[in-house]
Amino acid sequence: MARWDEILSLPVQNPPTLEFSSSDLVWSKVEGWRDNIDRVCLIPFARVDDFVRGESANNDCPTRFHVEARRRRPPEMSYKPKVDGILEYILYWCSFGPDDHRKGGVVRPSRTTYVPKKKSAGRPNTKRGCTCHFIVKRLIAEPSVALIIYNQDKHVDKKGLPCHGPQDKKAAGTRAMYAPYISEDLRLRVLSLLHVGVSVETIMQRHNESVERQGGPSNRDDLLTHRYVRRQERSIRRSLYELDEDDAVSISIWVKTHQNCVFFFEDFSDSDPFVLGIQTDWQLQQMIRFGNHRLLASDSRFGTNKLKYPIHSLVVFNLDNKAIPVAWIIAPRLAVGDAHRWMRALYNRVRTKDPSWKLAGFVVDDPLFDILTIREVFQCSVLICFWRVRHAWHKNLMKRCSTMEIRAEIAKMLGQTVLNICKGSSSANVFEDMMEDFVDATDFAEYFKSVWLPRLGVWFTALKTLPLASQETSAAIEFYHIQLKARLMNEKDCNVYQRADWLVDKLGSKVHSYFWLDEYSCKDDFARYWKDEWLSGLTKWRKSMKIPDTDIAIDGKCARVIDLEDRDSVHVVWNPGSEYALCDCNWSSTGNLCEHVVKTIKFCRDKKYVVPSVSMLQYTQALINMLHCPPYDSLVRDHAVSLAVCVQMQLNGQICPDNSGITSISVEEEVEQTLQNHDRIVENENHHANGDVGSALEQKHSGYGTDDARGTLVEQIASENDNCGDGAGKEHSSIGMETIPSSLSTADPK
Repeated sequence: MARWDEILSLPVQNPPTLEFSSSDLVWSKVEGWRDNIDRVCLIPFARVDDFVRGESANNDCPTRFHVEARRRRPPEMSYKPKVDGILEYILYWCSFGPDDHRKGGVVRPSRTTYVPKKKSAGRPNTKRGCTCHFIVKRLIAEPSVALIIYNQDKHVDKKGLPCHGPQDKKAAGTRAMYAPYISEDLRLRVLSLLHVGVSVETIMQRHNESVERQGGPSNRDDLLTHRYVRRQERSIRRSLYELDEDDAVSISIWVKTHQNCVFFFEDFSDSDPFVLGIQTDWQLQQMIRFGNHRLLASDSRFGTNKLKYPIHSLVVFNLDNKAIPVAWIIAPRLAVGDAHRWMRALYNRVRTKDPSWKLAGFVVDDPLFDILTIREVFQCSVLICFWRVRHAWHKNLMKRCSTMEIRAEIAKMLGQTVLNICKGSSSANVFEDMMEDFVDATDFAEYFKSVWLPRLGVWFTALKTLPLASQETSAAIEFYHIQLKARLMNEKDCNVYQRADWLVDKLGSKVHSYFWLDEYSCKDDFARYWKDEWLSGLTKWRKSMKIPDTDIAIDGKCARVIDLEDRDSVHVVWNPGSEYALCDCNWSSTGNLCEHVVKTIKFCRDKKYVVPSVSMLQYTQALINMLHCPPYDSLVRDHAVSLAVCVQMQLNGQICPDNSGITSISVEEEVEQTLQNHDRIVENENHHANGDVGSALEQKHSGYGTDDARGTLVEQIASENDNCGDGAGKEHSSIGMETIPSSLSTADPK
């Protein structure tokens, strides 16, 4: 028992990297079997696969470990809780062993009960007698912990000589120089290209060209064969989504065969509805990479009208601020209130991989979403995204109103009303009063009364209590929604939309492949094979940054923007500078946010012609509330002010790098001046409400005019003074002042 007392007293090591090897762990030596000394360590059992992958990616001796033997105690078997009891035993062996098929090598005798298989496990043609192996034990005393016994960590044969890899001179010029299998990255690339319709011959042609450019093979991936790609193509072509006539049974079969892609599954029962959470290993990596100290956003209502079960997507934002789906939750609409179950499972899965992972903010697009659960599980700020409502209003304005002048006038009224709600200066009946002004748009008025008036109560509350996400974040989520629609809802037989097994199969295969290829650096090599559903590229916000200011001309109530691709084409933008502006381009006519509208907003704000964004106003208001708060603790207040100055300098540096070091006025004077400027601009807009926009452009206003404020920053700064009273009535989650300022600037996509 002394051996097990020593083992169980060892610390459980959990490196923060996605994959790790034996060199990243601290090994201990304990007394083993038959007076041997075992080299052991403890890691979380959920991270055994990460250790296996990391140990396989050995630069000095690349290889792959396979399961040579496994014993698992059946769950229904009763057992006594013994300290040395084992729930699971796994023996991992280097794929170049243990048999030796070289001349004069030793091969283990076949058992008398051995049945020959069509496929020999472990690539026997590469067997070179490698003795490297390790044992993984899952203990009854600690089921969440894996005990690793790694005594033979050298890739040598029984004679003690290198048997594969660069150190083996006899392996030079053979495949034994490299790993026995292709890498996971190349496997995903081949599968993704096949799923989106690229032919086998094209994949091999591009691959061979890249190998020739680098002067010949240098690793195992360069030895990709036509036979392997053809075999994968045949497997995809013969696969079926309908594993059983009963949809529920088919889903259960899919879950059993795709355990690595499922982080949560609950079948229908008397008390709980059906919930399925899908997340591949690649999606988990993206969530850890782009979600740490950044934003996680929700697209919660995709396919509500067509699919059997709607899709709830969780997305992060890459370096180009494009949305990447990191999880799909499939559940009936009635299961929205039960988000705590799958949310906790997702959070635990990420934290198991990276214990230091932490969100900066969670963006929701549904006011009925369980905000308290998000704060409890992720312990971060919560923002509200208004893109879905704006999209619906915009789309129906284009559809139900006859002239652009009427559409622009109604859009301007709606935008001003939303702004007043976010500022807390409008009552609950503001929309009902506004209906009286829709005399020239009775069709839209009837639509608004029947569809939106019953829902606006919860939206009214959310806009007053939660910070509003930036327009760039909204544009990224909207672009993802359009991408998902183009890649998923393109079946000729609409009956398949009523089967959940089709949905999970296509999400995990074809749709996942499209998003994987979006992040693939060499995807342009296959540009000629792109189809309509590929729909890749920059978001409209990023495209707007390519439009020069000289291509914009203000003309009365409109702005004229020259098209980037067709220089002879000019687009007219109504309500320039407003987040509810309308454009006559094809993209905007369907209710989407186009680059011409985004550019006019940025142009007018840079020139200080229009009101700053709602995010900016919330940011400045939070600073004022914090600075006017009684100093119950002078040290904390001084720290908060210094952090506010630091954040403000970072924001100024990102927008105006030349002026990033200018601090001529205090933060308090600056934010108060911003609000005063806002009031003057509002009065000026009201004064020119019936005039043209050009008259407003003649006036210059000092203060902020860019959309550089972020809702998460507001909460992170103001949360220190929650107990001092908040004049704006905002709820702030507690992100402590010990947060590193450099991470705050990445809390929300710029």
